[in-house]
Amino acid sequence: MSPKSILITGCSSGIGLDAARTLKARGWRVFATCRAEADCEALRAEGLESFQLDYDDTGSIQAAVDEAVQRTGGTLDALFNNGAIAIPCAYEDLPRDGFRAILETNLIGYHDLTCRVLPIMRAQGHGRIVNNSSILGLVGYRWRTAYVATKFALEGITDVLRLELRGTGIHPILIEPGPITTKFRANSAVQFHRWIDWKTSPRRAEYADVLARFENNTGPDKFELPAAAVTAKLVHALESPRPKSRYYVTTPTYVIGLARRILPTWVLDRVLASGTRA
Repeated sequence: MSPKSILITGCSSGIGLDAARTLKARGWRVFATCRAEADCEALRAEGLESFQLDYDDTGSIQAAVDEAVQRTGGTLDALFNNGAIAIPCAYEDLPRDGFRAILETNLIGYHDLTCRVLPIMRAQGHGRIVNNSSILGLVGYRWRTAYVATKFALEGITDVLRLELRGTGIHPILIEPGPITTKFRANSAVQFHRWIDWKTSPRRAEYADVLARFENNTGPDKFELPAAAVTAKLVHALESPRPKSRYYVTTPTYVIGLARRILPTWVLDRVLASGTRA
């Protein structure tokens, strides 16, 4: 009997890499995709099946799906939409082109890939589509305008998709991590310098803290967990006969998930304003 197969995006490091290694060890056939070919080469060197997938490139997305189903003979049991970028900045400093770029990667790319995988899952009568969201898909934080926008949208899209796919054997699922140990802050610093003209901003004095947080590696958050914590929830989402619709990861996600349901907006705003940083 052929092993179950999964296509994972963003496998060069962090959550995607841990998921790929763990699922392979559990007997899954893992297609661990990365944006850069050099990262794919590194994964192939350790025995993973890896090829390129760039959310910003429609041709790359189609080529990756074609490659996966060619290798399996036409099937794909699961998709883990994981890769994402962030542009940390104040709302008023986010340029139109930067906003468009993050939407393309974090949202439209997910949509494009998912729509190309759905016909395969429909034909086989089953599948799991797991979207990696965030605690920032539940509430907004300062300096996270663009990222929050993509994750709020991803939450809504996945909810709608879950309703539309009822009875098909295909399960759309959300994973909602809080702080996880990855290269995300360092990668965010790259996007910040690419898009944000902070020296001319009316909030330029506040950007010192933003830069320190994202550029100088100020250390882990108090409740930060390793990528394996996300993978543990992913395993349940993929292997349980009755997966949950959403999976919280880290204490802050559980706390915020409860707080937004029971606290008045003004109280929650005060908590978020006092307890969040860049």
